[in-house]
Amino acid sequence: MEPLSPKGCSINTATLGFKVPIGRVIEQIASHGFGAISPWRRELVGQNVRAVARQIRDAGLKVSGYCRSSPIPALTSDEREALHSDNCIALVEAAELGAESFVIVAGTLPDGSKDIEGARDQAAQGIDRLLREAEKLDLPLAIEPLHPMYAADRCCINTLAHALDICMAVDSSNSRNIGVVIDAYHVWWDPNLTAQISRAGAGRRIRGFHICDWLNPITDTLMDRGMMGDGVINLKQLRRSVIGAGYCGFAEIEIFSDRWWKRENEEVLRSCCRALNDISI
Repeated sequence: MEPLSPKGCSINTATLGFKVPIGRVIEQIASHGFGAISPWRRELVGQNVRAVARQIRDAGLKVSGYCRSSPIPALTSDEREALHSDNCIALVEAAELGAESFVIVAGTLPDGSKDIEGARDQAAQGIDRLLREAEKLDLPLAIEPLHPMYAADRCCINTLAHALDICMAVDSSNSRNIGVVIDAYHVWWDPNLTAQISRAGAGRRIRGFHICDWLNPITDTLMDRGMMGDGVINLKQLRRSVIGAGYCGFAEIEIFSDRWWKRENEEVLRSCCRALNDISI
């Protein structure tokens, strides 16, 4: 397994804390030698998406993914339709950017609900609908399961196995236009992880690989992710499993962290480069 260089990595723009306009972010990421970028929808509000896509290409960057879907479950059919329409707009943006996938974070319990199984059913049905729209754009979808601590407020798909089950259920033609994101922060704890990574690879379903670290202790479940090598995740072993399963795409650095967001983007990007060298993942 070759060492991981910046060229083989993407920077998810959440790592930089959304402090400067997307045009400047593109320049900064490219200047540090990274191979790709994964922007968030919030950064493209009011922007000419095609112009942003052109700037990304001109900077020599790929778009590893586009983050992320609006929630899918809702209390009423009208709310579900509005969320679906919003996601369809995002699909078009992802296609215009030339994204390698559109990331699905499915959402979970609507306000006041305790029906987690119902939310999961709605999520699967909504993903099925989105897949039909994405196929028209030749755009792969990537379901990202989140850590179970987010089951109540962010995502009701909490294991790689569940995400893969949905892929199999909605992709009746076995087109493989839908797959999964393997995010170290969300899946490292899973005792079935190695087997499920192999399963994802066998089905050619791995659409993304996100890296950061799990600090011990963590001070905030959302905003205290660690720089690679600062925590307890065996990232080298995880990368070995993902590559062994056939994934040859970018490793995407995604670090939600109050501490890192307070630092200048240039310092964060330099630290990312050093971390890749130091842990040789």
